[in-house]
Amino acid sequence: MIFLSIIIPVYNNSDVLKYNLPYLAGYLSKKDYDYEIIIVDDGSSNGSEVKNISDNFNCRYIVNGKNFGKGYSLKQGMLNSDGKYRVFTDADIPYEIEDLEKIIETLDKEKYDMVIGDRTLNASSYFKDVSILRSFGSKFFSLIIGGITSGNFSDTQCGLKGFTAETGVDLFNRTKINGFAIDVELIYLAFKRNYKIGKIPVKLRKQGVSTVMIFKHGILMLFDLFKIKYYQLSKKYEKK
Repeated sequence: MIFLSIIIPVYNNSDVLKYNLPYLAGYLSKKDYDYEIIIVDDGSSNGSEVKNISDNFNCRYIVNGKNFGKGYSLKQGMLNSDGKYRVFTDADIPYEIEDLEKIIETLDKEKYDMVIGDRTLNASSYFKDVSILRSFGSKFFSLIIGGITSGNFSDTQCGLKGFTAETGVDLFNRTKINGFAIDVELIYLAFKRNYKIGKIPVKLRKQGVSTVMIFKHGILMLFDLFKIKYYQLSKKYEKK
């Protein structure tokens, strides 16, 4: 087993990956532990470009037969990785590398089972650095998500989360959501299974154009939230 696996889902944003992956790969190349970067191509129309980028940076490449969604892609990456610690993030590597360090340290030294980035913590720098629309969308979903996670998690959608191998395998073997609400589902499952969940503040890197379409993805996420609530009420999460 290697020390660290980083899973990055990609869908039709090879330019974003090509521009930002060197930041992550350059940092990891200087570390003294074994690691792997896993690129999960979610059926991109420019899949050959995504694969070339993966090969150029010695990443493992997994491709879905078609576009399934972020949740499905993360599941493929997490269950096919070899790291003692497993972290997922987005193709634009949205947060500073120090935040990745905090995730690893909190898992390794403080013995948490799962660690999530939280953009609402006082030491975080996020909402003042993004558009008003994106900020409103994030805060709106935080309000309605509280009734699902059943815990003190004011930010579920931060694109930086880490797990021990055991926790990651257990949780992703139970997930049912293929879309963006996978983050909500993971926190809910971890909370219900009494895992020790840590939070760290995060700092946003200088960003280009976001690949998230607020309205389209927001509507799809709402549907997924209803699905999670249905799975809760029908006790489907109690069956592996």
